[in-house]
Amino acid sequence: MKKTHIALLVLIAAAIVVLISYTGDLSSYETIGSAKQKEGKFVNLIVRMDKSVPVQYDPVKDPNLLAFNVQDSVGGKISVVYHNTMPTDMEKSERLVLKGKVQGDHFECSAIVMKCPSKYKDNPNAMKNQPVTISN
Repeated sequence: MKKTHIALLVLIAAAIVVLISYTGDLSSYETIGSAKQKEGKFVNLIVRMDKSVPVQYDPVKDPNLLAFNVQDSVGGKISVVYHNTMPTDMEKSERLVLKGKVQGDHFECSAIVMKCPSKYKDNPNAMKNQPVTISN
């Protein structure tokens, strides 16, 4: 075999190893039930806030502690602990994407991404009344 063939095979093998190592880092969205089965592993949850349980947040006492309950689309429920300030308008958000780990009976959240409802959700005809301007 030529040296170029050997070098090419080594490069291909290295590329395969890199691709395989990255597939373990790809995160998918989990249900609360499946996240509980993967306790201690990083997961993403798509949930809605459970508004029947009050949010626990006291910015005077501890501004970096937020606790609330959530529910997923299949009915699973879990309490969430977030060690950061409460995101603005979190209660108004349609859905939340929570990134973190299940630890015992609660979800230790490291990041919250809010999925806000559409600006024109309540009035679908609102765009029809807007003037269209074209600039050159």
